[in-house]
Amino acid sequence: MDIFTGSSQIEVKDTIIGVSFPVLLHYPTIQPSSETAFGPYVMDVSTDAPVMEGQFPLVVISHGNGGSHLLYRTISTYLARRGYIVAMPEHYGNNRHENHLAETIENLKYRPRHVSLTIDSLLESKPWQNSMASGKVAVIGHSMGGYTALALAGAIPRTREGKLIEVSADPRVKALVLLAPGTGWFWNSMDNVNIPILMLTAEFDAVTPAWNAGVVMESIPDKTLLTSRMIKDAGHFSFLSPFPASMKNPHFLPSTDPHGFDREEFHRKLPAEILGFLQEKLGGS
Repeated sequence: MDIFTGSSQIEVKDTIIGVSFPVLLHYPTIQPSSETAFGPYVMDVSTDAPVMEGQFPLVVISHGNGGSHLLYRTISTYLARRGYIVAMPEHYGNNRHENHLAETIENLKYRPRHVSLTIDSLLESKPWQNSMASGKVAVIGHSMGGYTALALAGAIPRTREGKLIEVSADPRVKALVLLAPGTGWFWNSMDNVNIPILMLTAEFDAVTPAWNAGVVMESIPDKTLLTSRMIKDAGHFSFLSPFPASMKNPHFLPSTDPHGFDREEFHRKLPAEILGFLQEKLGGS
């Protein structure tokens, strides 16, 4: 039986601050897909298709500062075709369209909560609640999304001045994938992080340089839970899905890589590495 990528969008509400934000869903379906435009990006998906029968692990992808939930489509579509429901929230106030919360304490509070609200929404609404495997939730976080993932796993963030940032861990999250994570809020505050982590970093990363990975390596109590690898010749934005040719520009940094790095080739391998980790640590459907 052929499995395709279904694609739907939901709106999630944060009643505490009175906002809502979109969440793009990719998931397994048996309804044939076709190339579909999402703004400048094209994905091979079946729009609003029914979810394939079964129960599947949930993976939430948290994008970077001022980024987009559409920028990890090579990962999300790959996982969906292999039996995962993938939820990609567009972080309120910290995305490509509206970035007024960048560099604020509010953003540090809202990001983890909005991932938890996304999980809540899926668990409480049909058809998603009947399609998710119990106890199998992971978070993939790139850059600022790495901060988000670690906060959900129990890391305790603090400001530069040492003031605690009020966030709540989510015990439903059972595994993390960190892609060039931002970790400066977590010095010596990861004693409660005790779930498996795959951390991939870039050799030439000017945004979240090597010390960010060092914070994780030095601070988690059980080092056996961490699998870490540096991607040779990669840059911070190499973890983003390749951009269409029309968007590639040396002045548009997210589309650029260090000289000689082949992002297209990297993204033919990256989703499979993430899948292997998730299957080992989280299990399949």
